[in-house]
Amino acid sequence: MNKLKYDDATAITMAPGVSRRVLSHTPGLMLVEVTFASSAVVPVHNHPHQQISYIKSGRFSFTSNGESEEAGPGDSLAFASDVEHGVTCLEDGVVIDCFTPAREDFL
Repeated sequence: MNKLKYDDATAITMAPGVSRRVLSHTPGLMLVEVTFASSAVVPVHNHPHQQISYIKSGRFSFTSNGESEEAGPGDSLAFASDVEHGVTCLEDGVVIDCFTPAREDFL
């Protein structure tokens, strides 16, 4: 079992108003907390990992394949490998992202 205490997980700035904290990971799976300030943007991007995003708090506008979807607390979204996606924060919040396999670029 791998255990990581929250206070030991380092917050890394991803973009202005956006920081991530790797909560736990194995080679095949990763859990990441992403904290957003209102109006912060993660530009459209893609990666080979499958991703599920769970909205813990706040409001967000997610874009994928040219379509936008607003999401709030309790909502979740899934993104297949290599699908372009991005997000704009509409109201300060936190998203919990799960990736498979783990994102080596986040370690």
